[in-house]
Amino acid sequence: MKLAYTMAPGRGDTDFVLERLAADLAARGLRCCGTVQINSERPDAGPCDMDVRVLPDGAVLRISQDLGPQARGCRLDPAALETAVGLVATGLSAGADLLIVNKFGKHEAEGRGFRDVIAEAVAMDIPVLVGLNALNRPAFESFAEGLAIQLPPDPAALMAWVEDVTTKVDEPV
Repeated sequence: MKLAYTMAPGRGDTDFVLERLAADLAARGLRCCGTVQINSERPDAGPCDMDVRVLPDGAVLRISQDLGPQARGCRLDPAALETAVGLVATGLSAGADLLIVNKFGKHEAEGRGFRDVIAEAVAMDIPVLVGLNALNRPAFESFAEGLAIQLPPDPAALMAWVEDVTTKVDEPV
């Protein structure tokens, strides 16, 4: 199984690393499918707006809701997330060299979100790289059944893993 995850320590760092990796891979001609998250700071100093870009060059969707300055709950817009999931599932069925999922989050931990897309990619032998945070790590490890490897949030290390798992083995003549 070609399933890996990465975790960066700072807020938004994993998003930045995966977005950069996806751009570098696209420049190399790899067909990446999935999502990368783009966080936009807000001028009113509230929580950032969260958008995902559907890979390779699809829509940018706002996945956060503005719940007001006093809100403390989850700001994820579940309908927007499911729209992104549908677009990625369609893209995956068209073929890909790699699936990148910006985050295995609460929805995935609860059996929704990108969970089925990740499983489908694994079943299709398409390598999968997932962003992860400590809160959802136990659920991800249970989902992956101990078969996922952790990669450092280092661009060179991530690129080396992608190159390793996407290298086509030539058939003997």
